[in-house]
Amino acid sequence: MTTTVTDSAGLTLTQTKTAKETGNSNMDQADFLRLLTTQLQTQDPFEPVNNSEMVSQMATITNSSGIAEMNASLKEIKNELSGTRLGDAASWIGRSMLVESNLAAPDAAGQYAGEVAITEASTALSVDLVDGSGNVVKSIDLGAQDAGNVAFYWDGKDDAGNNIGTQTLQVKVRGAANAQVATWASIAAVQSPADGSASKLITPLGTFDPSAAIRLG
Repeated sequence: MTTTVTDSAGLTLTQTKTAKETGNSNMDQADFLRLLTTQLQTQDPFEPVNNSEMVSQMATITNSSGIAEMNASLKEIKNELSGTRLGDAASWIGRSMLVESNLAAPDAAGQYAGEVAITEASTALSVDLVDGSGNVVKSIDLGAQDAGNVAFYWDGKDDAGNNIGTQTLQVKVRGAANAQVATWASIAAVQSPADGSASKLITPLGTFDPSAAIRLG
């Protein structure tokens, strides 16, 4: 960097300094202050820095400082919110949540449950629980129902009272068009990605965002 200085005798001196490589191309508040101080020290006393330019430079420094402080505050808020969300999600372990899914998995007691949302009244609404081979394991007759959410439930036992196991079954609705199915899923664990992204809830039906929960049970 070359600096021109005029002394009181009117002599002009030129000083050359080699800039030190820092590997950082960004300027922070300290850099602004250093440049401003150098400018004031080396200005021509007969042609001092214009007041408006000085105010503009000081405003730039103030804005830079404010942005840096704001970024630090936002980062702190993000960390606090991430911790809170993880803590909230962890408290859901052991509970059940209702999620949109056409699959139903049994809870710890072997029971299947969910809801069917219908837009029009049905005179004969029913739900079939189907296994992976396409066999109807259980048919649940819900009868005549008005439009809205209709709950269904099965204890997971056959006619002889035997539990059929822990398999996941497909839910098929009869007696209503365009029905939306939601089922209850047990929350087994919480997954917290190492990259800092949102936590996930692990269930027998798969992995879900906490926001996917319609209701908690």
